[in-house]
Amino acid sequence: MPLLYHNNNSISNVTSFAQVPSGSPVLLSTATASASSSISFTSGIDSTYDVYQFEFIDIHPSTNRAMFQFNLSTDSGSNYNVTKTSSYFQAVHLENDVSASLGYYIYNDLAQSTSDQIIMIEQGNDSDQTGSGSMFLFNPSSTTYVKHFIAITNNYQDEDRSYNTFVGGYGNTTNSINGIIFRMSSGNIDAGTIKMYGIK
Repeated sequence: MPLLYHNNNSISNVTSFAQVPSGSPVLLSTATASASSSISFTSGIDSTYDVYQFEFIDIHPSTNRAMFQFNLSTDSGSNYNVTKTSSYFQAVHLENDVSASLGYYIYNDLAQSTSDQIIMIEQGNDSDQTGSGSMFLFNPSSTTYVKHFIAITNNYQDEDRSYNTFVGGYGNTTNSINGIIFRMSSGNIDAGTIKMYGIK
């Protein structure tokens, strides 16, 4: 790629940076839950973007202590059963400041499993209890490499704790990923919004 030269002597005089990629997320889809059994994205995940970013905004479960989780599809949502391996770390702090902890939770990660991956644990369903965060899915259209993902979330746990969760792993398939589903371990997603962005 050739170097770009600007004739202006001062950066303040540059009017545009043609050919310089911005890398800014592009909003592709928005889904809002209303007593929804799941939220899925089965279009728009293709080779157009190298990274897909999902934003979770005030995810509220209908069932107390439900887990918010996801799974992947290689057949546009006919099945959500991609084999995954992951690690799960969590920071916890109680509202009353009695205790706090940081640790690796082996029972929330996966080892060559087709099960859903937990990204928020034991969510409370009180009227003010929700969870929010972000997840990134990398190069889902690759037919050479596995499909890496990273999620960072925070949720209001049912026993008045802040759960800050860090999940990373990969879908162990060289098939293209073209669908993703988000759902609770039990009950519905009572309310909340998920936005999907593409990043080049």
